[in-house]
Amino acid sequence: MRKHVPLSALLFMILFTSTVASAADSTSTPPFSWSGLVDVYYSKNFNSPSNQMNQFRNFDIYENQFGLNLAKLTLQEAAQPVGFRLDLGFGTANDVVQGLLNPLTGATSPMTSTLDLVEQAYLETDLPIGSGLTVDVGKFVTLMGNEVIESSGNWNYSRSFSFAYAIPYYHEGIRATYSFTSNFTAAVYLVNDWNSVVSINRSKTVALGLTYSPTSTTTLVVNGMSGFEQPLGAEYGKTNLAEIIVSQSVGDNLSFAADGVFGEERVGGVLGTWKGIALYAKYNLTPKSDLALRGEVYYDPLGYTTGLTIPKATLKEITLTYEYRPWSPLIVRVEGRDDFANGNAFLSASSISATDFTRTSQPTILVGLISTF
Repeated sequence: MRKHVPLSALLFMILFTSTVASAADSTSTPPFSWSGLVDVYYSKNFNSPSNQMNQFRNFDIYENQFGLNLAKLTLQEAAQPVGFRLDLGFGTANDVVQGLLNPLTGATSPMTSTLDLVEQAYLETDLPIGSGLTVDVGKFVTLMGNEVIESSGNWNYSRSFSFAYAIPYYHEGIRATYSFTSNFTAAVYLVNDWNSVVSINRSKTVALGLTYSPTSTTTLVVNGMSGFEQPLGAEYGKTNLAEIIVSQSVGDNLSFAADGVFGEERVGGVLGTWKGIALYAKYNLTPKSDLALRGEVYYDPLGYTTGLTIPKATLKEITLTYEYRPWSPLIVRVEGRDDFANGNAFLSASSISATDFTRTSQPTILVGLISTF
């Protein structure tokens, strides 16, 4: 389902012109900031798969070896009233996001443009309408999902099946965000496609995101997307996606979250559906350490998103993550995870091909190091 088309050079030309113009204005220069991270890991799969890859993971895909998950640099100029954001990414995570690496098979595609290194690049404008309307134009990460591309932004190191298979990574288009009150915000998106910077058909995808915080400890997010995602000339119907995310803090140390997603797409008269539910909990052990737990069920009955041929294919996982922050810029995570399927879905040492699944479970342990700056 994930598709990739090279990003046009037009966006970079706009960003370059805007930056030069701002630098030339010595009387009023908007605040400029930069940041980044480096994320590396070592993973051990106790099935010892013959291809040395963890099945159905999207970023932590290599096992029994060290991996560079993501190195990222962010440049940002605050909108006063116009600014920009540019995120450059390198490593396995960026290759998967950009469609350069297939996380299931390990197959790679050559980088078709240096713009494949761009995670995000957009212009931002704050318009004096009501309480303030923010409009972004360019390439940006999706609104869908409780988890994000950067490991440091999640409670666990690895990503859920729903993050890997149920939702897109990014879009190119326009989005408008407006805060009706201090606790209710709406965002409207008009974008080309899923994971495409150039439209592959003649239609556009629309999305709506609503965020409501009735209290300082409770947040409810409702997201939805609808659009034609198949290439021009294909016999297809709309792809629809709906999601509800709830997060709740209990006291100063305990937090919970739940993420439920449902998707469907009709292609060639066949309706493919997928849905998942992930439950999260995190407890602050000390000022420098946390313990996070995630449990998930992902249902892909026709193997539409995962490619599984098991009847009524179902994936489950339970993940326990210990996080320790010895110094402020460094995050150390030790994670144990076990994946389960309702049939043979995982490789073993005896597997003779990338589809010779012989196991119904996949236990792994991982150590991740994330340094932010």
